[in-house]
Order: sequence, then C-alpha cells, then structure tokens
Amino acid sequence: MAKDKKLSLVEVISMAIGTMIGASIFSIFGLGAKIAGHDLPEAFILSGMYALAVAYSYAILGSKIISNAGPIAFILKGFGDNIVTGALSVLMWLTYIVSISLFVKGFAGYFLPLFHIPTSSLALGIVEVGVIVFFTALNFFGSKAVGKAEFYIVLIKLSILLVFILGGILSIKGYLIKPDFDSSHSLGLLNASVIFFLSYMGFGLITNASENIKNPAKNVPKAIFISIAVVMVIYVFISLVTIGNLPLSEIIKAQENALAEAARPFLGNFGFLLISIGALFSISSALNATIFGGANIAYSLAKDGELPEVLERKIWFKSTEGLYFTAGLGLVFALLFDLSEIATITSSVFTVIYIFVLISHYKLSSQFGGKKPLILFNLILLTAVFVVLMVYQWHTQKSAFYGSIIIFAAALIVEYFYRKITKRSFSNEVKKNV
Repeated sequence: MAKDKKLSLVEVISMAIGTMIGASIFSIFGLGAKIAGHDLPEAFILSGMYALAVAYSYAILGSKIISNAGPIAFILKGFGDNIVTGALSVLMWLTYIVSISLFVKGFAGYFLPLFHIPTSSLALGIVEVGVIVFFTALNFFGSKAVGKAEFYIVLIKLSILLVFILGGILSIKGYLIKPDFDSSHSLGLLNASVIFFLSYMGFGLITNASENIKNPAKNVPKAIFISIAVVMVIYVFISLVTIGNLPLSEIIKAQENALAEAARPFLGNFGFLLISIGALFSISSALNATIFGGANIAYSLAKDGELPEVLERKIWFKSTEGLYFTAGLGLVFALLFDLSEIATITSSVFTVIYIFVLISHYKLSSQFGGKKPLILFNLILLTAVFVVLMVYQWHTQKSAFYGSIIIFAAALIVEYFYRKITKRSFSNEVKKNV
C-alpha cells in the first residue's frame, strides 16, 4: 500500500474510539444499568482496568509484529502452527462477525423509535440489511476511505456526547449516583464489569490494521493507550449523567435506546433527537471499523493458509470477498440472535483470545520485551474475568453459555477438518519491526 494511503495516528485512534463507544454506550447501556444499578460508573472503570491489562501486551507485541492478523500473529509466534492456533484464528474472525451483528441490532434499536416506526421483525430486518449493505459498500473503497469516514463520524459523535455531558452534569441528583457496595450490589458491579469489558475491545482493531498504519512501531502503542484513556473518561461521565438524571427503572425500561431517554429530563425532546442521532453515528462508526477489521482478518488469515483461499483473492469482479463474507455472516447473526446474548457471547470469545495473547507474550517477553511478573498478573486477572463471565452466563443466560461453548467447539472442529481436508498450514512468516 502506498505510504500516503496509510492511516495516520489520528485516523486509527478514531477507528478505535468509534468502535469502542458504539459497542456499549449505545448498544448495551441499558443491560449494564440493569446489572450494575447505581454502580455503573465504577463498572466502566473496572472494565477499563481489564482493558489496560490486555493493552500492555498488545502495545508491546503490536509495535514489533506488524500483521493485519493482529492477535493471531502474536499467538502464532508464541504457540507455533497447531490446531489450537488455527482454531483461535477462526474464532477471531467469528468475533468480528458477531460484533457486526451487535452493532447492526443496536443501530436498528435507535433508528426505528427516532422515525416513529413500529418495531417489528420485518422493520428490524429491513434496517439491519440496509445499514450493513451501506457500510460494506463504504469498505469496498479501502482503508483510507474508512479512516477518513471514521474521523468525521467520531468528531460528530463526540460533539453530541459533549453536549449530553455538559447539559446533564449540572442537573445530576447526588442520591442517584451514590454507589451501593453491599454484597449483592458488589456482585452486580463485578458482573457488569466483565460484560462491559466488551465496550473496550475496539482497541484490538488497531493491531488488525497495523499493515495499513503509518509508522506502526510507534503509532500502534500510542493509538492503543490514547483510545482506551479517552473512552474511559467518556464512559464514566456519560454513565454519571445518565443514572444521575433518570431513575434506574426508566433506564432499564428504555433498554434499546436508554441514552436518548436519559437526555429528556434536561434537554427535552431536542435531547432525545440529538442523542438518537448521536447513537446512529456512534454505532455506524463502530460498524464501519469492525467490518474493516473483520475483512482484514479474513484476508490475512486466508493469505496465511488458515481460512479458505477464496477469501485471499482481494479482487474478484472488483470486489473484496473477505469483506462480503464477513459482512454477510454478520447479518445472519443479527437476524438470528438477540442483543444481550450477542453481547455476552462476544465478550467470552474475545476474552479467550486475550488470554492466549497474554500467554504468548509471557513466552515471548525475552524476545520482544515486557515484564514477566506484570504479564503473569494480567493473565491471572483475565482468567478470573473469563470465569466470572461464564458463571454469569450459566446463571442468567444459559443460551449464551451454550452458545459460547458451541462456538469454541465449532472453531476446533472446523479447524481440524479444514486442515485434514486441505493439508494447508498456517504460515509463521509475519512482518517484524524490531
């Protein structure tokens, strides 16, 4: 790719912020409020700590292993080419597909009420198809078009959220934001924090675009930490304004468009309209960046022999096949599963990949850098997050629990038979900048 076509630091930060904010504040905020109650701001802080634990390894490895396969390239270096590495690569692609479905459903949840369209399966389906077709078409034009679109979409989105924060911060009712730290509420805080871990997962897109970034050795780590820090501050302020202005019962009732309803007490109908538009921009930017990252994963893994060769041919009748497969499967998931199930399944699958990245970093630390005691602490923390998440699924969302297990098993089975039939191996030759 020509140098002037590569993504700048600002553009790649925009992609990461666009994905992260669209992932939770608008899509699953109501679900988080239902679980965490008044402890919602603390849940965002805690989940941000989990993200920083993972970001430490991503930043170090991502600055030296330059590959759009991202974390799979890190795992491949640590574990070599085997069935586990192959299954994780399939799993990584599936996480992008499931994430796309999450954003598509979130978009429809705000779009229909904004235009006073009665919610029905048909109406939801039409909106979901329409939005995914639009952003698939945008991604057809390549990374530079995606990056520029992200910059302007995120700029509009952050401006709207700033109005929301400044408009509501002075009317916060202190008793509504007082934390509840008794045993039952602390459990809710913990459960919400592992679910909202999903809300920071967009920083991983940075490593999945590293081949398309200017000076990745310096810009990948910078983009990772800057995007997480900015997003954490925004999350905390938005959650404070929301729970400080609207009773929890009303936030939970308006689960599909909770923030738009939260703007009514201090901004009236204008606030509802403004935040609904902001939500559409937010979810659009998340969807835009995730389709781009998923297509990059599909192409990179196919190129290295881990997905079917059909996804490796970037141009076929001037189309990007990995892009179409990724977007198409994302639409299928959106039409088949509900929002809360998709959110927790996505979190559990991503967390497994993060755990393997940390194990790889521990094994590679003497070669690529990093403090082993800190990596080990982060690994124990992430393993605990995964256990808590699976326990939560078991007690509250058994369908999501079984869905997670099925996805893990399916990745292993697909990988086993794919290797047996094709006899292809996963190339260990990734670009390095050391």
